[in-house]
Amino acid sequence: MTQTDTRVGPATAGPAPGRARPFWTTRRRDQLTGYLFITPQLLGSAVFVILPLVLVVWYSLHEWNVLAGTFDFVGTDNYQALADDPNLGAVLRATGLFSVGLVVLNLGLALLLAVLLNQKLRGTILFRTLFFSPVVVSLVAWTIVWGFLLQDNGGLNSLLDTVGIDGPNWLRGEGTAMVSVIVVQVFKNVGLNMVLFLAALQGVPAELYEAAQVDGASRLRQFWRITVPLISPTIMLTSIITVVGSLQVFAQIAVLTQGGPGTSTTVLVYYLYQQAFQFHHFGYGATLSIVLFAIVLALTVLQWQMRKRWVFHES
Repeated sequence: MTQTDTRVGPATAGPAPGRARPFWTTRRRDQLTGYLFITPQLLGSAVFVILPLVLVVWYSLHEWNVLAGTFDFVGTDNYQALADDPNLGAVLRATGLFSVGLVVLNLGLALLLAVLLNQKLRGTILFRTLFFSPVVVSLVAWTIVWGFLLQDNGGLNSLLDTVGIDGPNWLRGEGTAMVSVIVVQVFKNVGLNMVLFLAALQGVPAELYEAAQVDGASRLRQFWRITVPLISPTIMLTSIITVVGSLQVFAQIAVLTQGGPGTSTTVLVYYLYQQAFQFHHFGYGATLSIVLFAIVLALTVLQWQMRKRWVFHES
């Protein structure tokens, strides 16, 4: 029986004893490539997110008078002024009312339109385009047009006058100003959530509805037992986007009502703008921005924690 030679030749020999392993390995090259790809995002986040947050906290501890050129450390005085502010309660109520109204109307209307447009009827592409077109229109231009329509002698009241109805001054009435701003914002952005819901609805397997029909389930029961659970991730996404967006509204208030009448439409972002850029209380404006950040963060974390109860198959 021939003995097999098991000696290792020079070509397959391992590194020589005592020889250093090369530093520039394939693994390190791959790691460097990954870091280079994420560096622009990290730099952008550091410069435009983290640094401004740190500076806002720093500014909130000072009183900055741009006109006088002073920047004085005042400690927690701005936070004490926040606690003593008589307008803060009304501002928070207006903010909450606007956010709740916008979220409920936007999500409800978007889901309704998505369900209707998912029926495979003729003309759905045209209606889908019409409902989505306001999303790509300039926000300021959209708001200015609605400002003319909602004036006391504007287009909406002229239309009501043709049927014998004397319309109110929509943007100057205590009971109509907030409703008007909410409706304008809903019509502006409902198309985005509609498209997201429509994409989610088209991803629901048709055989589930067929099985439910065989079992005798009504259309309403199918909607609540099949449609809603399967599109719940999209509902979660759109709710977070809409809530955060509702707390950051500014242009609509500034163009339509300027926070009036009184403080009925003065939301937190617009009140922050007034204090910082109209009254030149930059330190107090920074304190209000911290309050806004805390509210947005708390609501986002709360919604994210509730996903296990809201989102189907979320663990």
